[in-house]
Amino acid sequence: MKLRVVLTWAATALMASTGVWAQTPAADSLRRERLLETVVVTGTGTQNALKNTPIETEVISGKMLRQYAGQSIEDILGSLSSSIDFGENDMGSHIQMNGLGNGYILILIDGKRIHGDNGGENDLGLIDPQNIDRIEIVKGASSALYGSDAIAGVINIITKKHTEAVLLNNSTRVGSYGDVRQHNSVGLSFGKWASLTRFQLQHSDGWQNTSVEDPSQTEFLITDSRNKTVNRYTNYQLAERLTYALNPAVELYADGSLYWKRIYRPSGKYAQSDVKTYDMEYQNASVSGGGKWKINKDDFVTLDVDWNRHAYYYNFTDTTLVDGYVNGRFTPYFPYFPGQKDLQSDQQRTMANLKGVFLLPEFNRLSVGAEWRYDWLDAPMRVAGGRATDNTEALFIQDEWNKLKWLQLTGGMRLTRNEQFGTKLTPKLSAMLSLGDFRIRTTWSKGFKTPTPKELHYRYVRDMNGTYLYLGNTDLKPQRSDYFSLNGEYRTGRLSISATPYYNKVRDMIALVTIPTTAAPGDLIVTYDPVKVRQYKNLEQAKTYGVDVTARYAVGEWSMGGGYSYLDTEAEQYDSNHERMRRVIIDGMAHHKANVFLNWNHSFTRAYKLGVGLFGRMSTKRYYQINGNGKGYQLWRLTTSHTFLRGKHTTYALDAGVDNIFNYCDRTYHGLHLGTTSPGRTVYATFNIKFSKGKKFNNNNTNFKSNQDEED
Repeated sequence: MKLRVVLTWAATALMASTGVWAQTPAADSLRRERLLETVVVTGTGTQNALKNTPIETEVISGKMLRQYAGQSIEDILGSLSSSIDFGENDMGSHIQMNGLGNGYILILIDGKRIHGDNGGENDLGLIDPQNIDRIEIVKGASSALYGSDAIAGVINIITKKHTEAVLLNNSTRVGSYGDVRQHNSVGLSFGKWASLTRFQLQHSDGWQNTSVEDPSQTEFLITDSRNKTVNRYTNYQLAERLTYALNPAVELYADGSLYWKRIYRPSGKYAQSDVKTYDMEYQNASVSGGGKWKINKDDFVTLDVDWNRHAYYYNFTDTTLVDGYVNGRFTPYFPYFPGQKDLQSDQQRTMANLKGVFLLPEFNRLSVGAEWRYDWLDAPMRVAGGRATDNTEALFIQDEWNKLKWLQLTGGMRLTRNEQFGTKLTPKLSAMLSLGDFRIRTTWSKGFKTPTPKELHYRYVRDMNGTYLYLGNTDLKPQRSDYFSLNGEYRTGRLSISATPYYNKVRDMIALVTIPTTAAPGDLIVTYDPVKVRQYKNLEQAKTYGVDVTARYAVGEWSMGGGYSYLDTEAEQYDSNHERMRRVIIDGMAHHKANVFLNWNHSFTRAYKLGVGLFGRMSTKRYYQINGNGKGYQLWRLTTSHTFLRGKHTTYALDAGVDNIFNYCDRTYHGLHLGTTSPGRTVYATFNIKFSKGKKFNNNNTNFKSNQDEED
């Protein structure tokens, strides 16, 4: 109750204060023009000024990213967008946006899909926070433009662009609990060639918020468990991008990356809860290529082809007898010894995307394209039959009509054919009415999502205070959705206020549901004797609805604002035991979430600039079907940024701050859900040095416009 009062008070105070401040004198015209001309690309797939895009888009700017100095992309999104939340564990980051989870949220890097599904939870360590220029968030079904993974929305990570002839960049961050974040990049331009090489390393010693196991799942009270809240881990990534300007109209590119991660799990003395005999290891690789042909000032064609691999291993730390496939044959109780590895899953994806954008008469901008995708999963111990594949092709078309200054219309559709589930047409229609500084936007869109190979064929055993059995379901049906939203926005050079009520109805939604143990295959019951069995099932229908509110205000050296998100969900499932419909919740839902910020920046001299920021994020209780609910929380963060200019080509910067300044720590027993995994108060410091010289060959062919220089 107290937290709900605080949230209500914070939102009311924020709205009231911005209403008063809006009556103060206007900021200088240059700053106003820069804010108005922020360019976004995600909502329509084409460049639009933020104020003029018919698709509501939330932007986390480069300036905000620098001021916040987030440790990870999870930290950044969870703190700077009120409608996004995370539940992290060893398998990755379970993201939720407006009530829907990972499988419904499409994450892009420069418009291209991230790859790394990991037990249904993405490993967002693939994203280097130091390489982000800005983040664009589009909520609601975007299947017409982006395909089946975008029923809840799209998060597009726009990376920094290398425009210098020579670029050398180093960022080193250290913090509490052995936290180390290292980033290095080297950019070179020679003639029509350009190269950008990046390296990142992330490490944490992990921490333990409690040593007590869930008493309901253990034979006796365990108070000295070695299970950690967050385990020690190390990951690194090496990436290279080459571009070649064939001529002023054509630019080609090729890039690739290697990624490795290991999660170190301590072993305790209680076999039923904390004995660990293996660490988790992940290996990713990607290769892509393509180009852009700029036919004239307005028309262009792009081609992208990419291959991605995500492999997940057990790396054994003690002698262990497990079931496995040895030389292609199933071998029960096969011995593994320390240092040996066992492949759990190897996911590979190949995609090709051809797209053209053309300016037509009567103020029409047409986007057309075709996409081909092939997914291949090899998981001997996790997929029935050991291997599964999926193949999808799609055609899409979109038209943006803006003949009238006060009205913009965008309509599109996508025709998707899946080898197992047939063909489906998904349309989308958006409109924006402009009334001076006011904008009214509305969107209706349909979504279509086929079951993944994992959802169809998964078979996974997990020891977690007893044996849990997770099963796929070959009887699953595709999911369909209808999304409606209405957005009202007031935006000037210094003030923006936006409110968006929305409604998303998903039919045949796929979710993990607890089923009777007797409903599992008999051979698995005999082998594993599980305490709980969960299986992917189609819910009859699910609904998410709520409202998102954001407000931003800037005057002189100050900027402030925040957001509030109200969410409710309903889901229905047929209970075969009692022959009736029963209502279930969508895991991870919280009714109320909010974030606020206050920033001050001042240039004392040309050689020194100081920024100070205060950030807060709050959430009420998160609901789950099993293992308890997550507690509500408030976390506050104090940041400082110091920019030193030395010489013509070199810039030095230091960021330092305190996270969770009021030292809140969720000490819920192991095995139950947490509201937050924060260890309490922590400190950090980041040192940055950048050397740049000259400009590379300008082909005027950049896919995404950077706002970094404008904002800074």
